[in-house]
Amino acid sequence: MPILSIQGVSKDYLTDEQPVRALNNVSLEISRGEFVALVGRSGCGKSTLLSLAGAMDFPTSGTVQVNGVATASLQDDALARLRREKIGFVFQSFQLIHTLTVFENVELPLLLAGKRNARQTATERLAWVELDGFGLRYPHQLSGGQMQRVAIARALVQSPAVLLADEPTGNLDSTTGNVILGLLQRLTRQENTATIMATHNAEAAILADVLVRMRDGQITEVTRR
Repeated sequence: MPILSIQGVSKDYLTDEQPVRALNNVSLEISRGEFVALVGRSGCGKSTLLSLAGAMDFPTSGTVQVNGVATASLQDDALARLRREKIGFVFQSFQLIHTLTVFENVELPLLLAGKRNARQTATERLAWVELDGFGLRYPHQLSGGQMQRVAIARALVQSPAVLLADEPTGNLDSTTGNVILGLLQRLTRQENTATIMATHNAEAAILADVLVRMRDGQITEVTRR
């Protein structure tokens, strides 16, 4: 069974009280251990698809299932648990809390979930992204690449089945971006995670196992390497 199943999904938004279709009858299945790149021009529906895959929004029609569970069928508590335990998020803008240390940013999801040994897990994940010794620093003391690695460590503390990355190299230079892409590749292989990345970067897309081309809210081509 695929870890993420998107079947016949359409998504409409209201703009000036008029419906605008962001996705139109999209279907896609992704298994654990697959590194997937969503590519296409701005406005083609990549970010909307990630939002639905992460249960941050819901389809107007069709179904999105994570680990066999339809996201639209869940009540608030179960939905929050699904996002917390099964899905990790990495954003272009890092979305770190600047008043918290690196340790505190990474361990926050564990603390919110009431997990024990949060500091130990945060330390292990920071080591995994090669940031040993950075735990007591604050985000403003880090480079852009280091902040993105902290964001990846934070996304990994719950060992998610699905990792969603929205333009994760968009604010980084090419060298630093390649480091981040290497981490995402290693994550997919070593953790058996389904990694779905939206990107404009052709070089980044080449690294993926599955290339999904999108245009005008539709999937036009899926290439599995």
